[in-house]
Amino acid sequence: MRTLTAIPHPTRRQALIVAAAALALPRPARAAGLRVATVDWAVLETLLALGVVPVAATELRQFREVAVEPPVPTTVADLGLRGTVNLEMLLLARPELIFSSSFYVSTEPRLRLIAPVESFSIYGRGQEPFAASVAMTRAIGVRLGITERAEAYLAETEAEFAALRQRLEGGPSRPVIPINLGDARHFRVFGADSMFGEVLKRLGLANAWTEPTSYSAMAPVGLEALARVPEAWIAMIPPAPPDAERILAASAFWKALPNVREGRVLALDPINPYGALPAARRFARLLVEALAARRAGHG
Repeated sequence: MRTLTAIPHPTRRQALIVAAAALALPRPARAAGLRVATVDWAVLETLLALGVVPVAATELRQFREVAVEPPVPTTVADLGLRGTVNLEMLLLARPELIFSSSFYVSTEPRLRLIAPVESFSIYGRGQEPFAASVAMTRAIGVRLGITERAEAYLAETEAEFAALRQRLEGGPSRPVIPINLGDARHFRVFGADSMFGEVLKRLGLANAWTEPTSYSAMAPVGLEALARVPEAWIAMIPPAPPDAERILAASAFWKALPNVREGRVLALDPINPYGALPAARRFARLLVEALAARRAGHG
């Protein structure tokens, strides 16, 4: 079905096809008696982490590749692109509540024609995304009547970070620079105001990138900037253009960087850079596992 910019009037045939497909699927879990949908990935991963399966969400194929976890059940209807939500599909999903975020303010007037909208803000100038994610998790717990479940998840998060910090104790401490390749010559770097930057701080690690960033990241940054942080671990976060890593592997400049020459490049699995607590926990776990493996390998 095509993506529309206003509340559509589907043909009878379209409505019957989609309705039949929807009825063939198991009914999603209901929280506080509400059918919940979301257009934001940070909200989606938080709902799933709390055991709430929404009736619909956006870009699910991409979410499964980039965010990876929590897994998305096949019962969740895909609303298409986050920036241009398929309002026809959303209407047919019959949500009673739609969760949004500050990224999608321009879409919310149209969403409100379908169901009430509640919005959160995690990423903004001068805002700490980790604390904002904690607040969002609590707010969702209250709104959906699962306060105990939300508090348990927050306690699990703190316990996991404590265990990961302990795992790093006693090892050599170097700063980390988290980056995402744009191409073979440029990268996006995540600063202190990013979720990755906050995770580093909570793990007791320094972020090697000390220059200001805007809304969590700066891009594009020339590859030569890595020469300014020769002592750091380079944490490379997918996705990257298909040929970028191949070109880097043959680059004399890249191979001459002390970080690369001395084996301090960590190739992590994909992580949602604008996620909430599930993304923070995934980054922390993958980073500590990679550091532990590298340190063990070097004795």
